[in-house]
Amino acid sequence: MRCTTHYKFFGFMPKFVKIVEVGPRDGLQNEKLTIPAAIKVQLIQKLVSSGLSVIEATSFVSPKWVPQLADAKDVMQAIHAVHGVKFPVLTPNLKGFEAAIAAGAKEVVIFASASESFSKLNINCTIEESLTRYHEVVVAAKGLAIPVRGYVSCAVGCPVEGTVPPERVAYVAKKLYDMGCSEISLGDTIGVGTPGTVIPMLRAVMSLIPVDKLAVHFHDTYGQALSNILVALQMGISVVDSSVAGLGGCPYAKGASGNVATEDVVYMLNGLGIKTNVDLGKLMAAGDFICKHLGRWSGSKSATALSRVTADASKI
Repeated sequence: MRCTTHYKFFGFMPKFVKIVEVGPRDGLQNEKLTIPAAIKVQLIQKLVSSGLSVIEATSFVSPKWVPQLADAKDVMQAIHAVHGVKFPVLTPNLKGFEAAIAAGAKEVVIFASASESFSKLNINCTIEESLTRYHEVVVAAKGLAIPVRGYVSCAVGCPVEGTVPPERVAYVAKKLYDMGCSEISLGDTIGVGTPGTVIPMLRAVMSLIPVDKLAVHFHDTYGQALSNILVALQMGISVVDSSVAGLGGCPYAKGASGNVATEDVVYMLNGLGIKTNVDLGKLMAAGDFICKHLGRWSGSKSATALSRVTADASKI
């Protein structure tokens, strides 16, 4: 039971937070080392066993642009029999959507930018052109009763333009929502946000879209991701995107480190008494598994600290 101090400082925060795990897609897509489909499938299975209910599995983009995810079809076939977990996949256009559906996808994701420059850099078209393209995807998805999740990238700042006005983020988010997206994830692609810039952005978006349709997606470039998630929770948002071991980054944003680590998000939420239904120990095991295959240390501070504690205890 929470004490009155909790309510004084944290207000009406959600009792449960849905975590959208983006590691297998967003976390791995820019890795130079080619990861076999079998390893990706094992990672997904380990993430499922930790209790995560939504896991971005892969992306149906051109292998020319994202060679790491050229095995999207194989990955989807391997996890086809897994029930009780949603596996949304990224689809940049109608062709990608059709390939995703043919591979057995039951939920798809589209991504627009709040920055004109970043839109041209990332997907080679203007914001309006991208919205027209995604409208075709949403119409096709509706015909098959396939839910569509929408991303808004550069929701706080852009590597080219700098600060992005909150009203522009709200405009793009509303377009995706009106199109028929069931959930809109607001992404700080280069991790420049602080509570001082995130709050005005969220207020602008929440003035147009119901809070229960929103999610947040923070990168931890400046170590601000958990602070930003906390203020989002205080504002009523209850869906958080994160990546196991803090994997990922933006290839077009120099110095942009990975997404906030799922382990760190779960550790913070556990400390707040907020349920996630995620087993932190099993989640850490999944992070350890993929980091060993990548030949690197985990980007999660809590996983690193808890691993040390366990190692030290075993020496006693």
